[in-house]
Order: sequence, then C-alpha cells, then structure tokens
Amino acid sequence: MRSLANRLALIFFLITLGAMAIVYVVVVPTLKQSLVTERTDRLAASAERFSGVIERAIDSNAPVAVLDAVVRQAADQANARVTLLGVNRGTFGPQPFVKSDSNAGTDIGDLEFPAAAQAIESRRPATATESAGDGRVVQAARPLLFRDPESGREVLGSVVVFSDQLGDVEANVALVRDRILIAALLALAAAVLAAFLVAQSLGRRVARLEHVARRVAGGDYSARFAVDGDDELGRLAAALDGMQRQLAELDTARRRFIATASHELRTPIFSLGGFLELLEDEDLDEEDRARFLDRLREQVDRLGKLATDLLDLSRLDSGAVQLRPEETNVGRLAGTVADEFVPALAAHGSELRVEVGERPVTVVCDPERLAQIMRILVDNALTHTEPGTTVTLAAGREAGRVTIAVQDGGAGIPRADLPRVFEPFYTSDGRRGSGLGLAIAHELAERMGGDLAVESRPGRTVFTLGLPA
Repeated sequence: MRSLANRLALIFFLITLGAMAIVYVVVVPTLKQSLVTERTDRLAASAERFSGVIERAIDSNAPVAVLDAVVRQAADQANARVTLLGVNRGTFGPQPFVKSDSNAGTDIGDLEFPAAAQAIESRRPATATESAGDGRVVQAARPLLFRDPESGREVLGSVVVFSDQLGDVEANVALVRDRILIAALLALAAAVLAAFLVAQSLGRRVARLEHVARRVAGGDYSARFAVDGDDELGRLAAALDGMQRQLAELDTARRRFIATASHELRTPIFSLGGFLELLEDEDLDEEDRARFLDRLREQVDRLGKLATDLLDLSRLDSGAVQLRPEETNVGRLAGTVADEFVPALAAHGSELRVEVGERPVTVVCDPERLAQIMRILVDNALTHTEPGTTVTLAAGREAGRVTIAVQDGGAGIPRADLPRVFEPFYTSDGRRGSGLGLAIAHELAERMGGDLAVESRPGRTVFTLGLPA
C-alpha cells in the first residue's frame, strides 16, 4: 500500500462501494415501501368506492346468491379479491366469519384478516398486510354498520375486506435490487480500472518529477522539469522548474562570488607580502620605507573595508539585519553625511553639494541604514569619477515618495553594464573598489520598502533612492 496507484485504486473502490451500498440500503427498502403504500392506498380507495353496493345488498336482505354476485362484481370492478365477513358476538368478543368471497374456489383458511380485526375494534376503515401461503397480501377493510331498530344505535354487522397479492411488487423490487447489484459490480470494476489507470498516469508524472528533483539535488542544474499539463501536477512542475532556474542562478552567482571574493582578497594579500619583503631590505632608504608603509596601510584599509562589506552583505542575505525605523529628517541627515566626506573631498579635489528644499523632508525609516546608503552612493561617485568632479546629494518629495539622489558628472556607465551595477563585486571601469557597496545599498533599499535605480549617460550619472512617504 505504499504505492500511490494502489492507494488511489483502493480509495476509488471504497468510495464506489460505499455509494452503491448507500443506494442499495436506501433505495430498495424505500421503493418497496412506496409500492406497498401505493397498493394499499389503491385498495383503500376501492373499498370506499365499491363497498356501498355490498352494504345496500345486505340492508335489503338480498339472497345469498345475489350477495355473492354483488361481491364478485365489486371484486371485478376493483380488480382485487373481496371477502365479506360477518361478526359473531360471543363471550370472547366479536369474531369474524366468512359470509361471501369473490374467489369461492380458493381456500382462505390460512388468512387471519388483521385489517378486519382492526376495523371491528375501531369501527373505522383499516389497512394491514399479512403473509399467506402464496406470499404477502395487502388488505383494506371497511366496517358495515346498521342501525338497531330496538335500541336505535349503530351496530357492526359485517366487514368487507379488499385484498391483493404483493407478489408482483416483491418481484419488481427483486428486479430492481438485482439490477442495482449488477450495476454496483460493474461500477466497482470500472472504478477500480479507472482509478488504476489514473493512478498509473499520476504515478509516472510524479516519478518524473522525483527523478529530476534528485538530479537537481545532486547538483545537476541542467535537468529540467517537464510541464506537461495545467493541473496541480503541471503547476507543481512549473513551480519546481522556476525553483531549478533560481537554484542554477544562485549556484552561478555563488561560484562567481567565491571566485571574485578570492581574487579581491588575494590581490591585497599578495601586495602586503610584496611590500613586507621590500621593507626587509636593509638598504631601503627612509623615503621609500615611508612610501611602502603608506601602501601597506592602504592595502590594510582595503582589506578592512572588503571584510566589512562582505559581513554586511552576508548579514543582509541571512536576514540578520534588524531595521529600527523612526521619523528622520532627510535633509539634516544628508548634511551630516556630507560633513563626513570633507577630508576625502579635499584629497580628491572635488565638491559635494547638498540640495534640499526649504521645507523639511521627513520619512519614517532607519536613519543609520539610510545614512549608510548615502555614504555608499557618495563614495561610489568619488571613486568612479575624475578629480575635480562635482557631486550633488539632493533630497525631496516626488509623487508621494521621498527621493534621495546622488549625481556626478563623470564618464558614465556603459548602457550594457547598467543591469549589472547592483551585482556583488561588479565594477564597470575596473577601478579600485570591491564592487559590494552598490549591492549592499540596493539590498538595504529593498529592506526599507524602497527602490534604488540608476540613470547614466556620458557626463551625468544619477543614483536615485525612493522611499514610501
């Protein structure tokens, strides 16, 4: 039973069996009761309609032959057997006896006429069924009352009983029951076959998905999930195929990340080793020694910044960065960030302009992370532009959003490279830099519910951060 096909076949079998059992249990008894009730109602209506003729014959003291003829006529009209019972009154109470019967040639000694007994006791029409030698019989009895001339009271004198065999009813019910059983067997066989075929088809599709999933789990990202339908399994295959594509992209990015990180780390480490060997030279003069020490310091700073950026990017990828949003004055924060770049601007020979409107621009965000994005964008502009280039840091509101833009007048970013500027370790001009800053800024912008976009052409590059106001 570990097989999906077998379990589905069993479920289909049990459901069909249960449905047919319910039909059999509910329909057959209900049908039989309905047919018996219909036959009983018809007999009761016939008894009410034709018993008056018999009652008038009794009241007129008709001879026995005439009374028998009237009973047979009533039986012919009602298409039923009619029995006229007299009532003896003795010490044991009223006792019925046969006065006339439409089927005089047939013995009725095995009939107890329960309907007549009920009619005698209640003096009202009654119906009942009983079992006879040739099957069940349905009966409808009507009491025939006459007025006693001495006492003036109505006295029960006779009971007329209309009866009919239920053999045809039982035969019809048996026929329906047999047809239901045959239909149930055929339905069970069809259900098992259909369930098995459907389960086999589903099983093959699931097996294909499992096979491809195992290949992907083993690192074979060239395996593809075949989308072979628009049903649940088809949509699952499409989702798995999308997942496979993402895993392939992530694996490619991981390999590129490791290769680039190794390169970025290896370069300053080799430089440090080379400078240390040079510093070991005893004939090295003080001027060269100081210059080499400056280069050592630069490489150490480069390694420190690279390690910090890698740590920030790793924390962002793992979701370990917790934002602490609060109402922030963007213009004031931009001025603070600009003050931090005074020494770097002096060394670069460039100018940083801060442009904010007269009205305060505020937004609910994490001010530390927003300042980090500003630092990254300004540092990126200084790193990738020639000395003396003017950089502008502007803040304002536009279309219900707060925007922070950093613009420079550098050579610009090639159009083909624009889609990749936010990838880790990517630099468009090969200049100094780890290529992690923009990736970190882009990730932080998304974490704050905003977006970071870039527009570039020769002589103008603008990075724009948009945050919900």
